Amino acid sequence: MRNQILFLATFIFAVGAFAQNRNDVALYGSDNLNGTARYQSMSGAFGALGGDMSAININPAGSAVFTNTAFTISMANYNINNNTRYFDGESNTDFSQLKLNQIGGVLVFNNGNTSSPWKKFTMAFNYELNNNFENEFLAIGTGNTSIANYFLNNADGYKVGNLEPLDNENITQAYINIGRDLGYNAQQGFLGYQNYIIDPATTDNPDETNYVSNASYANGIGQEQLVITSGYDSKYTLNFASQYTDNIYLGFGLNFHSLERRRISQFDEYGYDSDSKLQYVQFDNDLYTYGNGFSFNIGGIAKLSNMVRVGASYQSPTWYGMTDELFQNINTDFLANPGDTEATYSEATPNSSIIFPDYDIYIPGKLTGSMAFIFGPYGLLSLDYTYQDMSNAKLKPTFDSFFAEENRVIENEFQAVSTVRVGGEFRVKRFSFRGGYRFEGSPYKDEFTMGNLNGYSLGAGYSFGATKLDLGFSQAYRDYNVQLYNTGLTSVAAIDNKNTNVTLSLTFNL
Repeated sequence: MRNQILFLATFIFAVGAFAQNRNDVALYGSDNLNGTARYQSMSGAFGALGGDMSAININPAGSAVFTNTAFTISMANYNINNNTRYFDGESNTDFSQLKLNQIGGVLVFNNGNTSSPWKKFTMAFNYELNNNFENEFLAIGTGNTSIANYFLNNADGYKVGNLEPLDNENITQAYINIGRDLGYNAQQGFLGYQNYIIDPATTDNPDETNYVSNASYANGIGQEQLVITSGYDSKYTLNFASQYTDNIYLGFGLNFHSLERRRISQFDEYGYDSDSKLQYVQFDNDLYTYGNGFSFNIGGIAKLSNMVRVGASYQSPTWYGMTDELFQNINTDFLANPGDTEATYSEATPNSSIIFPDYDIYIPGKLTGSMAFIFGPYGLLSLDYTYQDMSNAKLKPTFDSFFAEENRVIENEFQAVSTVRVGGEFRVKRFSFRGGYRFEGSPYKDEFTMGNLNGYSLGAGYSFGATKLDLGFSQAYRDYNVQLYNTGLTSVAAIDNKNTNVTLSLTFNL
């Protein structure tokens, strides 16, 4: 079993190389199209419609539209395809996974007092996969900057004597103690120095604080980074709603999040010059993030006529409480002496996980306005617009130096995000045919790190009477530019991402 060490809060600033930063904040704040098949096949344009278990996530008044008690369960197949370009290299990754992505029900209580304007009350509970973190991409190509620069930048300013094990310490003990006494950056410098990736600028001087790279690569250097993420952000919603007269629906919801995310980064560097002291580097990082979150939402739907409905809703900020654990592995091949033709293997790897202090992520709230046109028994057309100002997102505690800098960048580089969803449904007897489109703007002003999202959807349903079966298909496209490391090796991998969901839902009306 791996040893674990808890660092003091004063060292949390140094985890930015691998733990949560502004890119993760953007990920947690992004809209994701999950839920029932009917909801997905209309691109989630349900703010003024209701009558669907996933619609209560957009507008909690939607549960009051149900005319009877109902229960829905949904399974989805998630397919993720990434085409990645890195310098002269290009790769493609593609995988699929089947998941239970929604299950919930609504209880409808009709008011027996016919003189009361309150016609009915509803209570609903819904589980939904709010965010699916399953992803994978491979950056491979001939780079122009070595991973040695990452370790150089982290070692800079620390004495050589501080980056060596004491007489009574092994590698793991030294790694733990250096992190406790000097911080995370010193730990990274320690790994680079102990594995011969970098050396002191002058030898036999324990007070030396400058370092040099052992990597030589006149014509570029071969690099591969495989990044695999897994996990989920599950949302449990407790919903209450009511119908007032024949035309007004009001609702309130409490949302409880459970989040787990694992990010494995496997980096390999090779193809150095034949006389380079450094010949090969493997550097792996396994980051595990877990926590809980909370938000609430309120909303209303009004029937302006038999044909026109409007809706408005507010989702509060989401407050996440998080913890990070990091495990690192490193090994190298190097030429121990000038003139050597056979490399020596080094694996000065700590057998320890770092558990960093708890922290919080604040995701700003959202405002949604909706309109729908109902064409009797023949179908409908619906439109939603959502506004969220991501420049107000925060990493906390804000007094932490790393988080303070990330928050400054978020404030300056993030922007308000507009999301537009359009959906339609056409009915022929017991059959329903659906389609939709959605657009979500980038939270980044320059749209470089994360581009705009465009997606479309299709679907069909069949009513057996008390039971309904729905099938939904949705596909979305978004471009990313991902920096390999936050310092030293900051080369960027360009990713064309395509997410495809196929969802099957079964609804029972009681």
